[in-house]
Order: sequence, then C-alpha cells, then structure tokens
Amino acid sequence: MPAHRHVVPPYAARGHLTLDESELRHWGQELGRAISPPLLITLTGELGVGKTTLAQAICRGYGVSDEITSPTYALIHEYRAPKSAVFHIDLYRLESTEQLTNLGWDEIVSSRALVLIEWPERAGSRLPDDHLPIDLDYVPDDPARRILLAG
Repeated sequence: MPAHRHVVPPYAARGHLTLDESELRHWGQELGRAISPPLLITLTGELGVGKTTLAQAICRGYGVSDEITSPTYALIHEYRAPKSAVFHIDLYRLESTEQLTNLGWDEIVSSRALVLIEWPERAGSRLPDDHLPIDLDYVPDDPARRILLAG
C-alpha cells in the first residue's frame, strides 16, 4: 500500500517545515516532553524517511530510558516511561487488518498509553480517528533534510 501523500506548500522549503536529522530529533524530543497520555501518534512516509528516528526521539522526550529499536520484525515494542506505557508499532509487514486482532490492537489503541504507529495506513478502518498524524517526506534535491507535516 502506498503511503498517504500530503501536498507540500510551494514555500515550505523556505520556512520551518524542513529539518535535518538533529533538528528532527530535537523536535521529536520536545514533542515527547510536551505530550500526555492517552495519545496515539501516526508516523507516515516512505521507507527510510526517518519515521523510526522520530519515534525514538519522541520516546526519549517522553521519558523512555531503555534502548529504543525498530519494531519492524516484532511489530510491537512496549516500553515504560514515568507517565505511562509506550507502544511502538510498525505495521509495514502486516499482511491484513485481521492480523491486528492477534496483536492486541483494540486493547493497545484504547489504553491510557502513548502509542506510536509507523505505516498506519495498513490498519485501514481500524485506525482510530482521534490521533495526531505526522507525515515525513524527502526534500527534493536535499537528501539530508526532511519535510515534516504534523496535525
């Protein structure tokens, strides 16, 4: 399934929507410090654009002290933070929405936790409407920077 694509405003590259990796990490940590549970955040973008990097930064800011790794093969990693549990979910390898039931999807998305979901479009209609969407995209002609669209 292709990722959802945003229309990028023509002057976005001149504003504060483009970030290098250190700025992306800083932005994610600040977001993590500012949020409170329950909150579901979706991270959308092409393969390799920085979704896991951003998820790691959000977790750090939120107070996760464990090593934060990509859940690509495990599908779900659970962490502890002072405010709540954190679920980092990667649906890239999901073959059908029916598999969500076996992952404990309904319990996770209704929990009083921070839930970060990469490749959320693979959840189809089972993705709750009430979530914070964040989309990352490549900046044309600048491989070191990303366009970040949130909200």
